[in-house]
Order: sequence, then structure tokens, then C-alpha cells
Amino acid sequence: MSETPANSKPPASPEASETSEHAVPSAATGKLVVLMVTAFMDMVGMLMILPLMPFYATKLGAGGLVVGLLVSSFSVAQLVSAPLWGRVSDRYGRRPALMVGLFASAIAYVVFAYADQLWLLFLSRLIQGAGGGTVSVIQAYVADATKPDDRAKSLGWLSAATNAGVAIGPVLGTWVLPLGEHAPGLFAAALCVINMGFAWRYLVESRTLGSAAEKKAVPRTSREAVLRVVTHPNEPSSRLIFIYGISIGAFQGCTSILALFLALRFGVTEKTIGYFFVYIGVLSVVTRGFLLERVLNRFGEARLSRYGLVLLAVGLVGVTLSQNLVALAIAVGLWPLGTAFTFPSVTAMLTRVIGSHERGLYMGVQQTFGGISRVAFPTLFGFAYQYMGVQSPFLISAALVLGTLLLGRDLEKYAPRKIRSVAASS
Repeated sequence: MSETPANSKPPASPEASETSEHAVPSAATGKLVVLMVTAFMDMVGMLMILPLMPFYATKLGAGGLVVGLLVSSFSVAQLVSAPLWGRVSDRYGRRPALMVGLFASAIAYVVFAYADQLWLLFLSRLIQGAGGGTVSVIQAYVADATKPDDRAKSLGWLSAATNAGVAIGPVLGTWVLPLGEHAPGLFAAALCVINMGFAWRYLVESRTLGSAAEKKAVPRTSREAVLRVVTHPNEPSSRLIFIYGISIGAFQGCTSILALFLALRFGVTEKTIGYFFVYIGVLSVVTRGFLLERVLNRFGEARLSRYGLVLLAVGLVGVTLSQNLVALAIAVGLWPLGTAFTFPSVTAMLTRVIGSHERGLYMGVQQTFGGISRVAFPTLFGFAYQYMGVQSPFLISAALVLGTLLLGRDLEKYAPRKIRSVAASS
């Protein structure tokens, strides 16, 4: 295989071919709506059982360490499986890979429903995490179905749908719990089966397999793609993946210890902490669903991603400086604003700098690095919180997030901004 990758310079011809390939916006919109519904239902099922997991584990004799391992086991399985799912979807199509992943999730929910030993809970999380590798498949689906200039906006809408599922899932799980301890898992499994039927009926395959260009291209293996990111950190695809991994790790790591910090400084309890996460979730949905398109049209993906990183860093520092609830609300409100500007823009740019024959693979590699961060950062920040001071995780995160600005220094050449009129963008 040649040592000079296809993503070492701005890809001109693939973007041109994709623009003509997706000339019918109504068809792309229809696919996006179906993907949003699919992602929303999948997230509702996942969040129905996630808040209950620690309570189930405690009843089976688990302590804090085991509960932590139980929660992180999902991300471990996801980071291992994500590149594999992406590569499978590149070779056989997005739709079959997504169906298998949803089926795996349904099995995981049934195992959870009847788990009477800790190892069964771990098995449930591992199966669910392996099926959760299809996040990269859905992102690649969006990239296939939309024009390059519309991808960040479309990925933002997809994120808004998943955030809505995050807000609704825990409430739904609480409602069905009185029906019996098996009810949440079985209800989530049933919802997953319904989701499979919906996707099978309405989701059309987005990949055109076996084109002449793709027959000449030799896709990398999952291992080669991961190693490429590590050994060639200056390539645009590698830099984008590092930006995503570091920033999402900083966000998730601080989210994991936010409750402890708020309890210490503001007296927040388990009865009131939920309001903070609902607040973050609502802002995420509003920002990604209604504001993202406007600011993308104004600033472009590369510039907006840098603005998002700065907003996230300011919000992280602002939490440590907050002395009242108003200041806290403003600081915490910058978190979903910053992530909404950063993550869809970075992912959309990643789809531009890689060939379509490796799109699913590299979406999976991005999720792998994000998964490593989601496992490592909460652990490291928990240590920092306990031994380096309660403000240290937020300050360390802000420094790391600001450091990623150097990685995005010249990304405009890969995602040039196009000025759009109000009429054209409406």
C-alpha cells in the first residue's frame, strides 16, 4: 500500500462527484428524517436502562469500583467494535450493518432484563457496546445521503435527535419500572425491535457498491487506520480525530464529576441534579436543531469548530468561578453550545478529507478515539478531583480543549466556506 494517503491533500474530485450524486434534496431530507427517528428511538432504549444499571448492580453486591467498570465496559466494547462496523458498512452497505447492530442491542436489553448475576450485567453492557459501534455507521449514512456543504448541519440535526432521546429515555424507564424489574429491559428490547422494523421499511441503502473508482481503491484494515492516525498525526484526518477525541473526553470527563462539584459548592442533591442535565440536554437540542445551520452558513465548519472549542473551554473555567446559580447556568450553558459547534463540524470535515470507500471505517476510528477518551478521562478526572483539588478537572479540560486549536490551524483549505444567501439557505 502506498505511504501517501488519499487524504494528504484536499480532495477535489470526490466532492464534485458527490454534489451531483445528491442532486435531489428532498430524497436526502427523507433519509435524514428516517435516520433521526432511528437514532432517537435507539437512544431512548439505551437511556431507559442506563440510569437503572447502578441500582441493579448494587442489589447484586457490586461496590463503587464494579459499578464504574460496568459503566465503562460499554465504551470499551464500543471503541473496539466501531472501526469494524464502519469497515463492514463500507464493504456490504450501511443498512445491513445497522440492522445487525440494532439486533445486538435488543439481545443486550433482554439479557439486562433477566440478569441475576453481575457477570450477566457485564455481558449485557458488552453486547450493547458492540452494537453501539453502529454510531459510526449512522454518521457515514448521513455523509452518504447529504451534500458535503450540508453534512455538518445534518449531523447537528442527528445529534439533536439523540439528545432528545437522552432526555426522554430516563423518564420512560422510570414510568415502566412499577410494572416489574424486568419491564425496563423488555420494553427497551421491544422498542429496539420496532426500530428495526421501521428502519427496514423506510431506510434505503445509501452506499453505491462496486463503482469503478472504488474497485481501484484499497481500503485499509481497522488496525491500519487506527495506526495511521497515531503515526501520521499531521494529516488532516488524524488532526480532526484528535480534536474530536480530546474535546469529547474533556466534556464527558467533567460531566462525570459535575454532580460532585455541584453538591460540594451549591448543595445540589440526587433530587435536583437531574434538572442540570435536562438543562444541558434542552440547550443541546435547541442549538443543534435551530441555531447550527445559521452559524454554519455564516462562519463555515473550520472556523465554527474553533469558536466551539473556545466556548467549551470558557464554560469549563466559568464553572469553577461561579459563585451563584445564575453564573453557573451561564457557564454550564456554554458546554452544549461549544460541543454543538465543534462535534458536527469536525465530523463533517472528516468526511471531506477521506475517500467514500473508507468513510464508514474512519467514522468508526473517530468513535474509537472518542471511546478511549470516554473511558480514560472520567477516571483521570476522578483522581484529579480527589487529590489535586475540586477545580482541577475543569481547568485541565479547558487547557486541553484550547490546545486542540493548534490542530485545526489550517482546516479551511479542506472545508472552504461558501457564502449563502438567506433565500438559498432557507
